[in-house]
Amino acid sequence: MKSITIEGQLRTETGKKATRQVRSQGLVPCVIYGGAQEVSFSAPLLAFKPLVYSPEFQVAEIKVDGKTYRCILKDRQFDKVSDILSHVDFLELVEDRKVVATIPLKFVGTSKGVKDGGKLITKIKSLKVKSLPKDLKENIEVDITNLEINGNIRVEDVKEPAYEILNSPRIPIASVVTTRQLKIEEAAAPKK
Repeated sequence: MKSITIEGQLRTETGKKATRQVRSQGLVPCVIYGGAQEVSFSAPLLAFKPLVYSPEFQVAEIKVDGKTYRCILKDRQFDKVSDILSHVDFLELVEDRKVVATIPLKFVGTSKGVKDGGKLITKIKSLKVKSLPKDLKENIEVDITNLEINGNIRVEDVKEPAYEILNSPRIPIASVVTTRQLKIEEAAAPKK
């Protein structure tokens, strides 16, 4: 799994005034939850670019005050006017404690329905799962080879034993729909 290293400075002061001062220096205030203690720190804005602006699921190795914390991105906030990253929350990975994470889906194979002229429509790009940190991976592979025209793959069809999937089981993930060209061809075909 991909890992990104972020080096930050421990924050001693919290509150609006201190946070505003941190942001004025080009730093982003951050908090790490879930471990033995809560850690408040700040890091340069550019350090977050490969983590925040990526669709991939990654682990962040955060180095603060001589200690390294292995974390996942939990939440991020952006300024309403300038759209600049203004706050980041991380969840520390503790080996024997389950975490909730959003893992992207990766569709593998070529659908039978697409080969027959249909169009693949993806409805969900990621799933919310609960698992131990050692079982987390970059993506969940969904095989779409047997997907026919007008067929669906639902959340309940995803078989991933290491994960407890938290999304509703009946929600469709992907489907193959009839294209306009296929409808025209079917209408033009002679009826038997």
